[in-house]
Amino acid sequence: MAERSPAEIARETFKLLSVKKLPPTPENYQTLYHEVAGTMVPAHFPFERLRLIAAALPAKNPGQQKQCGLLESAITQRSWDGVQNALVGYAGFGMLGTASNGHSGFGDSGFAPPASSASAHSNPALTPEFMEQIARLIDNALPALGSDDPRFVEQARELLVFIRQPVPDLPRTKTMLANFTHRLSFTAEDQFEIKNALLQLLHLLFTNIGELCLDDQWLRGQIDALVVASTPPLSLRRLDDVQRRLVDVIAKQSEAKARAFEAQTQMRQLLAAFVDRLSLMGESSGVYHSKIEECARQIEQVQTIEELGPVLQTALSATRSMALDTQNSRDQLQTMREKTAQAEAEISKLHLELDRVSAQARHDPLTGALNRRGMEEAIQREIANARRKGTPLCLALLDIDNFKKLNDDLGHEAGDEALTHLANITRESMRPQDTLARYGGEEFVIVLPDTLLELGVVALTRLQRELTKKFFLHDNLKVLITFSAGVAQLAEDESGSDCIKRADQAMYLAKRNGKNRVLAG
Repeated sequence: MAERSPAEIARETFKLLSVKKLPPTPENYQTLYHEVAGTMVPAHFPFERLRLIAAALPAKNPGQQKQCGLLESAITQRSWDGVQNALVGYAGFGMLGTASNGHSGFGDSGFAPPASSASAHSNPALTPEFMEQIARLIDNALPALGSDDPRFVEQARELLVFIRQPVPDLPRTKTMLANFTHRLSFTAEDQFEIKNALLQLLHLLFTNIGELCLDDQWLRGQIDALVVASTPPLSLRRLDDVQRRLVDVIAKQSEAKARAFEAQTQMRQLLAAFVDRLSLMGESSGVYHSKIEECARQIEQVQTIEELGPVLQTALSATRSMALDTQNSRDQLQTMREKTAQAEAEISKLHLELDRVSAQARHDPLTGALNRRGMEEAIQREIANARRKGTPLCLALLDIDNFKKLNDDLGHEAGDEALTHLANITRESMRPQDTLARYGGEEFVIVLPDTLLELGVVALTRLQRELTKKFFLHDNLKVLITFSAGVAQLAEDESGSDCIKRADQAMYLAKRNGKNRVLAG
């Protein structure tokens, strides 16, 4: 009889399953297959029972969890060798749970490996060095969690003292760590809520101060910078940059405000002098009128020409005195007018200075480009202008390639210089109507008004060529800076943030496609 192929045996097995009306389980198929093939049926593999045993095994540590996973895999593969190895390994990790009284961590079943294998499967992580690492982890985490909860601080100190013992009791260590972790979760959640509440209060405070100062543009610019600085995600470097910038702005504002106060004081003095002069003019005019009336009365009573002479002399003398007072008052008022004009010009100049100082709070201190706040204002302004005129508007987002490597190789100072170099070359290549803003880190946004998408891609590609011509020099070392960019044209009824997101997606694809590319979004 010719030997049948496995495919023929399989077809015959399926027919036999149908004839005998047996369910097509793996066990039934295996039994009938060997019956048709005339071979011996292998020993029964208790698949379901072993599954139940694997599910009942506790996994109290990472080692036991790993061995349980290996046991599940061995049962699926119906491998007795795999089951044996997984169970032996599980028992080895179980010995770590043995308490000082000698009882196994598996209860009273006595299921434990031989003494020779226990050392082979001991967990090398539970060493004094490992416990010290846990202690250092707790030490480093405590400052960030504050000291508002005295019980938490006390619990942490007790745990640190205990785990730094030469041979800490393992079950008690586990219990103390579990209790500490439980309280730690509540403390961390409280600190997170406190941080968010404080940020919300700061924003509310800044907003209210800004609303109260309607005419003080310099103060509004400072408040805007504070709002941006306190907006998550926070970073120490970003806060330090804003703090240094604000210190400079505050110093300039204090100087300008002092000069404005002096100019206003001078204005008040001029007004007071003007009022005094008007009063003197009124008094002089009253005296003059009294003398003239007296002269008129005397003229009516004179009888001869000789009597008229002294009266006319008195009238002429009063008229000359009045004319002299009027001339002096006119000269003084003219002088006051000139001083007032000078004071007004000084105040106007100071307002312009304050506006300029305010504008500095909208610029990135490192590169001189607009910061996020200034960028948002510029984008809103250009969007309104584009929609009013019906002209296209493009937003480009560029990111320096391999910037982290540049920082690691040359240092953060070189990284800052590279950002400044890129900003300078970009400004040289831009049109007067274009706007450059630092989006964050090594990312920049360029606002391109009256520009179609294709021309926006061309403009960014031209900027890439300019960077290849004008190398970045660091310690007389030429460093080639490249960037990947995405360009998106503002769609109808689209917001600026959504347009930037599309540009960001295109920039990400440019990174994925080899970097130093410009793609349209």
